[in-house]
Amino acid sequence: YNSRAYLYPSLIFVAKQIAKATKILVADSPPPYTMCEYNLNFINEVKEKVIYVGHFTSKKILNEEKTDLEKLVENNEFGYWMRTGNKSTNDGTGQRYEKVFHQKEMLNEKRIISHARDESNIDSVTDKNGKKYSITEALDKKIDWIQIDIGFLSENQKDTILNLCKYAVVNGSHTVMGEIMGGKSKPIIGIPIYDEHTNNILWAQEKNLGVLATKTSQVIDAISKIKKDYEVFEGNLHEFSKNFVPNGAENSARIAAQILEEKR
Repeated sequence: YNSRAYLYPSLIFVAKQIAKATKILVADSPPPYTMCEYNLNFINEVKEKVIYVGHFTSKKILNEEKTDLEKLVENNEFGYWMRTGNKSTNDGTGQRYEKVFHQKEMLNEKRIISHARDESNIDSVTDKNGKKYSITEALDKKIDWIQIDIGFLSENQKDTILNLCKYAVVNGSHTVMGEIMGGKSKPIIGIPIYDEHTNNILWAQEKNLGVLATKTSQVIDAISKIKKDYEVFEGNLHEFSKNFVPNGAENSARIAAQILEEKR
């Protein structure tokens, strides 16, 4: 409804159905740190039923030996570019990214692209002259890379990449944004696909946690803005992270169990 006024009648219908619920669980942090705020349209009658249980993002990271990829990216400043979703969404995101990569401002901007596809043939390292290497070869030869493409990151690899990256480029997925901004305190550049994404990114932009970009030129500008005002973003992200609730799954299960117990 925030961006499609003609959906208002159906919104009211859905709201009335939701109102029949005993409890309404929202997988987000409580206000004023509710990232999906602009996607919520609760009528006044149900607000007392709403419980903000937290994000579904808590994952255990194992203490494993570093992979060649993790060694290769150490001591480098880079952006983490995420491709997610079904094939059409993933491919569309990739095409948008490629348009950005071909701009002259990106000649020296290092990036790691996660394709979210379990296909090892995607894995490659590209140097500034466009020559490609395997990850192990690039590490052995100490290649000054400009782009690394990865089909699928392990949880440990993703954790390392998020810890080391300067910023992350995402489509505006609620779970992903929560993991990056709340879990890792890193600014995002959001290139939305759906209205839901746009609303999440707009919220983050208003809080100086990230930047919305819908055009190629805006992505370039967003990278410059984040680098220029990095301390401002860091401060806001630190505050957001302190109030970030990650254990939504556990909280939801506990509340559901309580409701069932009360109905016995």
